[in-house]
This record gives sequence, structure tokens and C-alpha cells, in this order.
Amino acid sequence: MRFWLRSLQQSSIRYSSTLNQIIDKRLNSELDSIRQAGTWKSERIISTSQSAHIKVEHSTNDLLNFCANNYLGLANNSQIIQAAKNALDKYGSGLSSVRFICGTQTIHKQLEQRIAKFHQREDAILYISCFDANAGIFETLLKEQDYIISDELNHASIIDGIRLCKAKRLRYKHKDMSDLELKLQESFNDKNENIIRLIATDGVFSMDGSIAPLPDIRRLADKYKALIFVDECHATGFFGPTGRGTEEHFQMTGNIDIINSTLGKALGGAAGGYTTGPKALIDLLRQRSRPYLFSNTLPPSVVASAMKAIDLIENDTSLPGRVLENAKYFRTEMQTLGFQILGDSHPICPVMLGDARLASQFADEMLKRGIYVIGFSYPVVPKDRARIRVQVSAAHSKADLKRCIDAFAEVGRQFKVIK
Repeated sequence: MRFWLRSLQQSSIRYSSTLNQIIDKRLNSELDSIRQAGTWKSERIISTSQSAHIKVEHSTNDLLNFCANNYLGLANNSQIIQAAKNALDKYGSGLSSVRFICGTQTIHKQLEQRIAKFHQREDAILYISCFDANAGIFETLLKEQDYIISDELNHASIIDGIRLCKAKRLRYKHKDMSDLELKLQESFNDKNENIIRLIATDGVFSMDGSIAPLPDIRRLADKYKALIFVDECHATGFFGPTGRGTEEHFQMTGNIDIINSTLGKALGGAAGGYTTGPKALIDLLRQRSRPYLFSNTLPPSVVASAMKAIDLIENDTSLPGRVLENAKYFRTEMQTLGFQILGDSHPICPVMLGDARLASQFADEMLKRGIYVIGFSYPVVPKDRARIRVQVSAAHSKADLKRCIDAFAEVGRQFKVIK
């Protein structure tokens, strides 16, 4: 394999003169600016399964992984792996088709039913990712006369999904209910009763670890006859007493109109996303949602993995409590050291540093101490709001957490972030 790669690199690949000009004058210049800004994102290559303890290529050391969305530690769970193997044997590696042609197997319908039941909804529809689910919902549901009212810090997939629809777009300040009400009033000036007003928000904001104030949003939605859409990717499976997400956290299960979420984080960590809600909406998505109609169906092994993950969560309600207990310990100890930690008692624990280059250098120093974390900077987060986003898992032991905290203390003093 390496010989083939070297041969490829040494061969003379010829591009058109137009492409060469674009590479020289635009692409290389943009790449240089990223490097000079200190925001270049290098991909470290993991040589083990995803876990709290991993190895990366060109290193013999064990690393503690604090940057995965593996909130429940199920990504390499033996029961989930066995369920995936069994599905491979029974259903094959894939369907080579979209759902409506010949891409729907028994297990796809079973998983959709399990998801709907898990969220206490009428129906659910599977996508290859939640990014696709977010790309499919707004364009299908909303027309030119409608309004989409979005939190300014919503995930990129929500923003891109909104761009695909023709509805009028309004944006409110992050978690600012006064500003949301002003935007709702602006949309309410149009008295057409056939207008849909849709409030779109993350349940938990992935870069800040902050939680959307769903009870307040529900109150305003009822007042102004609006619907609520919530992306629950960083809540499903582990947030709330039984892992039902942000609405369960607020004791308001069933009060959100539309939920999109993922199978690729807490629910086994493989891939896949979904929309769950009223059957009429799900039926419409099956008929009109472009990412659903024009993308291959989820592989059977991924479907089986997700179903087994739901089994494990439903049969062991201590899992969500474990990750939240770990998060509370980490946050308390880091704040005691003097670090600024964003968020609302969530396993996403952003350690604020401000400067992009500092965040990158800080992460490199942490790696030298056996802690795998990543610095986030513009354009992933706003300028001058660079951070290291620590993600705590149920799979982390207290010893793991302490080792991470001690490394933060050492590097923080080295860079004079803390005293």
C-alpha cells in the first residue's frame, strides 16, 4: 500500500492549465492563510477502536481521549459489535439502493419504530446522517410565505438546511428570549393563517455545551402560534434522566414538535440520523425530502448497532447518570484551578483560551502528556473565542479525569492561562 502511494506521488499527474492557475492563485493562497493564522486542522490517525483509551499512528503511548462524541462509551461495546456482525451475516454489507426503490429491509422499519417509541412520537425516518436530516426537513416543510426563526449559534447543518428552503429567515441572539419574541412579533405581522412559523434550535449547542431554554421557547411558540424544531444530536441517549434528551431534561417530553438527531454519537457512534414527529410529517419527508430520496440507505450493520445501543440505554438507566456525574466532577475541578469553562452542566466542557494559536499549541502540549484534545478556532467558533472542547464520557474513570485535569493544570501554568 505504501509503495503504491509513493508511486502515485512520484508519477507526473497533469492537470489542465486552468486548474493549475486556480491552484496556484487561489487554493494555495487560501491554504497559506490558514497556516499563517494558526488554524490549520491536522488529522491525527487513530490506530485502535474508538474508546476512552486509544493509540495514534507514530506513537506507542496510550492516550486518553477527551474529544469524542462517544458519550456513553458504546462505540466499541462488545454487544453492539456482535449485533453488527450478526446483521452483516443476515442482511449483507449494504443495499446498493435508496429506500423507495429496493433499499428498505425489515430492520430499517424496526429501527424507525424503536426511535419513535424512544422519543414517544408517532413515526420516524432514517437518514445517512443528521446533516442530511437537517438538509431535508426545512426545504420539505416550509414554503415561500413561511418563516424560519433560528438561534444564531445553531449548528452548521441547521444553517445549511435553512439555506436550502425558500422561507423568510430571521435570526435571534443566542438563547435570548426577548430577541426571539421580537422576531416572532415580526413574523406575526403577517396574518395569513396558512403560514408556518418554525423556531429552530439546537437542544445542546455543540461548541458551548449550553442548553436551549425549551420551556421559555415553548411558551413563546404557543403565544405566537409557532412550531419548534430541536436538533438533539448532543443530547440523545445520555441527557435527561433516561437519555431522552433536552425535553426530558426539562420534564417536557412530547412538547417539541419536530426532533432531529443522530445515531453517530451516543447511540453506538457509527453513522445515521433521523427525524421523528407526527406521522403526516414523516410521510411527507418520505415523498419529498431530497437527501432521503437520493441517498443510499443505512447499512444493515449500522442499523443493528443503533438498535442494540437503544436496548442498552433502556436496560441500564444508570448510563446517563454516569456521564453527567463525570462532567460535574471535571467542571468543578477545572473551575477551581481558574479555568473558564462554558456550558450548563453538560459533558461538553469548553475550556476557553481566546487566541487561536494558543488553543492549537495548548492541545499539542496536552498530547505530549498523553491527553488527546483538540483546539477549536474560527471559523468553527467566532473569532477570538478559541477553545479546547473537552468531552467527558461515561467510559472515563475518576483516575482518567484526574490525569486530564492535572495535565490541564501543568500546561495552563506553562502558558500562563492560570496561576
